[in-house]
Amino acid sequence: MSDVYKAAGVDVNAGYQAVELMKKHIKRTERKEVIGGVGSFAGLFDLSGFSYPEPVLISGTDGVGTKLKLAFELNRHDTVGIDLVAMCVNDIIAQGADPLFFLDYIACGKNNPTQIEQIVKGIADGCAESGTAIVGGETAEMPGMYQENEYDLAGFVVGMANKPDLITGKQITAGDAVIGISSSGVHSNGFSLVRKILSEAQIDLTTHVDQLGSRVGEVLLTPTKIYVRAIQSLKSNLTIKGISHITGGGFYENLPRALPGTLGIEIKAGSWSIPAIFTYLQKLGGFTFNDMLGVFNMGIGMAVIVDQAEKDRALDILQNFGEEAFIIGQVTNQSGVTIVES
Repeated sequence: MSDVYKAAGVDVNAGYQAVELMKKHIKRTERKEVIGGVGSFAGLFDLSGFSYPEPVLISGTDGVGTKLKLAFELNRHDTVGIDLVAMCVNDIIAQGADPLFFLDYIACGKNNPTQIEQIVKGIADGCAESGTAIVGGETAEMPGMYQENEYDLAGFVVGMANKPDLITGKQITAGDAVIGISSSGVHSNGFSLVRKILSEAQIDLTTHVDQLGSRVGEVLLTPTKIYVRAIQSLKSNLTIKGISHITGGGFYENLPRALPGTLGIEIKAGSWSIPAIFTYLQKLGGFTFNDMLGVFNMGIGMAVIVDQAEKDRALDILQNFGEEAFIIGQVTNQSGVTIVES
């Protein structure tokens, strides 16, 4: 049966080999609530040990997008799995969840066990960093759908919170402080535009740029930062009124998602450090600062809204945790996002 299937382009034995190579990485993400191991028809997670009076499950799903094109071109596959986990867990912590377990889906043109292992290593790195168990996944070899050296990734995460502790934005009022937590770079959004900018400027990913201190591709493949531990530290010490994960659509689309409908946010330009990759792309593409804010995170991967009286304490907690954080603005009675000079 396997030889017949192999003739059609699907190597079952390569799939078995990939699973064996994955196991040591998946083991690093184990939690005591996981029942059984990876390889069954479904992943099992025991919730009976949690003592939430009003438990709420919070789920999210995402991918890595066209950032994968860079991984293909540079033949580097050990970081995009971190991106996959980050994009999922950062979304659910914005609602107050503690991540519990994760599943991945890898679709490829040809099952290269070594390449799959690199991808899963990255996924395990992200899950270990966020305290999330890998309980299952799927690797689908799909010849004719993808080129042999190409693949796509999707992830799914489930977390939990006590219902009264959900972060909904309902407590936010005008005057509340907006704290920005630094990003690690472009993260995993805007890469269709990034690739267009580089293509039109005829910049190769292997080009060393003094302004960046590295090759362009290496900087762009920097994995998305995972904010789980930092947000958990904040939650245990003060009240977070709202969180915005700055993803596709940049500041203008994502900041209002954390707010009640009638409020807005005033952002002070120049109040945070902007990584060199953004100024490089802005100049290369001939864009305005506002153009960039509408696409990229511009150095702020997560925005946290707290009472003005707690902003300094929040900064201290984040900085003691090793995060670079800034007071970047405040909530206003004017809807939308307004940029002002600081």
